[in-house]
Amino acid sequence: MRAALTFPAIPAQHEAPIQTQLEAANDSYTEVTVGGITTACLSRDGLARMMLQDCLDARSNPNRQPKLVFASNGHAIALAAQDEAFRFTFEQADIIHADGQAAVFASRMTATPIPERSATTDFIHDASKVAAQHGLRFCVLGATEEANAEAVRVLRETYPGLQIVGRRHGYFGRDEEDEICDEINLTQPDVVWVGLSVPLEYEFAVRNKTRLRAGWLVTCGGCYNFVTGAYKRAPGWMQACGLEWLFRLVKEPKRLFWRYAVTNPLAIFLLLTRTSSLQTAQ
Repeated sequence: MRAALTFPAIPAQHEAPIQTQLEAANDSYTEVTVGGITTACLSRDGLARMMLQDCLDARSNPNRQPKLVFASNGHAIALAAQDEAFRFTFEQADIIHADGQAAVFASRMTATPIPERSATTDFIHDASKVAAQHGLRFCVLGATEEANAEAVRVLRETYPGLQIVGRRHGYFGRDEEDEICDEINLTQPDVVWVGLSVPLEYEFAVRNKTRLRAGWLVTCGGCYNFVTGAYKRAPGWMQACGLEWLFRLVKEPKRLFWRYAVTNPLAIFLLLTRTSSLQTAQ
């Protein structure tokens, strides 16, 4: 028997109006084509404020579908160029943010550079801080049962007041998705974090956008393992230089060697040849 979505009682205060400075969340932003992928020119702080705005808007409009928020890095850029089906799925996102430092570097060749990297492993903390301050509710989906439960524990402990109203491990089949979406909807989340690995998490988000009721569906890869400390981040200087992939490769050579050997050269080529400014605002 599969494990059902685990959710606690929602605190009574979640029904109370949230006092927020909506003007601080009301950001517009430009986009830039990076490696052939249309990417938002948003800082981590700007992305967090966009989350707040979109989630509050969704609360006032129950029929609104959640926004899909995907992360662009070298792996995704290379896959999008190689696999038409993946590219179609990836481009269904409402917001694509720069998860990789290389995307930020490439955007500096244009008139509309991305202000900074918004790695999902960092952004989940930015989002948790904003959510705790303003009463947004999270649902955490994906990873193993142990990693999922520990990530929820760490986030609650680190950000007092953070409402994680539902969680579930990521081991399920497509035939279970209808029931899982119904269970998620019962928890009334504002943000659903989807950590199912690439490309499964993107496919899940696109398939279930019309079923789920939330402000955001955010793909987050293996970030729960970083939250728990099971995976270690690269030193700050390696992150700043765009070398976090090398740190990960040294840590997990058997799993990651062929991935980086194939995707890195292609991603670099695409970043150099398919990067340009756009003049549209969102």
